[in-house]
Amino acid sequence: MKNWLVLSVLACLATPAFGKDAYPLLDVLLSTSTSVIGQPLEYPDGTPKITSAIVTMMPGQATGWHHHDVPLFAYILEGELTVDYGPDGKKTYKTGDSFIEAFKTEHNGVNTGTTPARILAVFAGSDDAQNTITD
Repeated sequence: MKNWLVLSVLACLATPAFGKDAYPLLDVLLSTSTSVIGQPLEYPDGTPKITSAIVTMMPGQATGWHHHDVPLFAYILEGELTVDYGPDGKKTYKTGDSFIEAFKTEHNGVNTGTTPARILAVFAGSDDAQNTITD
């Protein structure tokens, strides 16, 4: 009985605690309240709906002019993407970059790299709003 008690105590001490110190390490990619062109975030009306997708674009491929009616988090998994925001200028994003895309503002993205671009896109939308509207 004595050995069982000692082993139980040792097992408890060797097991990590589930507290603040045991929480997985977070590598925050982005924390912001504005889009890449400085717009304050606005969430659409309706029932919340999160949509995530991997967008793959070949070198030279363009998205075409479009806009988003919902906030969109983007993370460049691979490659390079240059986005033309019209009067708000152009921005180039590369592997490891993350941003909140412009919304309710026309823009066009082009893979300006020499390899396929892969982008993780996470839309914070709703049942009442379209994520992407093409012109």
